[in-house]
Amino acid sequence: MSEPLFGRGGASAADVDEDVRLKLTDVGKVFAQANRRLEVLKGANLTLRAGEMVALLGPSGSGKSTLLHIAGLLERPTSGYVMLAGARADQLSDDRRTEMRRRRVGFVYQYHHLLPEFTALENLVVPQMIAGVGRAQARRYARELLELVGLGQRLDHRPARLSGGEQQRVAIVRAIVNRPSLLLADEPTGNLDPETAAGVFDLLTKLVKGTQVAALIATHNLELARQMDRTYRMVDGRVERL
Repeated sequence: MSEPLFGRGGASAADVDEDVRLKLTDVGKVFAQANRRLEVLKGANLTLRAGEMVALLGPSGSGKSTLLHIAGLLERPTSGYVMLAGARADQLSDDRRTEMRRRRVGFVYQYHHLLPEFTALENLVVPQMIAGVGRAQARRYARELLELVGLGQRLDHRPARLSGGEQQRVAIVRAIVNRPSLLLADEPTGNLDPETAAGVFDLLTKLVKGTQVAALIATHNLELARQMDRTYRMVDGRVERL
């Protein structure tokens, strides 16, 4: 395997050996609604390795978002196991889960969710400083990433002055700025026209392969799904490979 562009994201010895970034085992999720139980996930299993791009398909209400939230430690499973970067994550305290999510997981959504009062550069500096990186170092790395994705002339632009594609490019590099082990994306090109979406997807592919992050991408775009390493779909609360 070639040397990762930005390092291995601080992967632990357990997942360096096997290159496993995420492992979901028999994950179930039940929500209580009034007097009934809603079983959204029913023994979902999924493994992601370093540098993989995996597509997750399924209609609204099929459990895609719930699966992403559990993988990203935003929700706890009702049953089953979540291994993230070699650590058993589902049993951690809330504080430890928050710390692990901040260090190990990057998120990209359909809407960019950039901080509107901050520039493109500042949107990458802030999460680094929250993670404990000094301002000068954070600015240097933010500039490097933005130049890498063709936004070197947009460093001081606020989101309102960026195009939709530029905003999403900033959102993508913000998601990897703290060198996570896992990248979760929910319809990352859903708000873009086909040509812009293709460019953003190409960028996402380059960054996933270059950083060796593992990426799980929920999408309705079958054309993009076919370009990924593997494709799964949600069926009756389970994950099935296509």
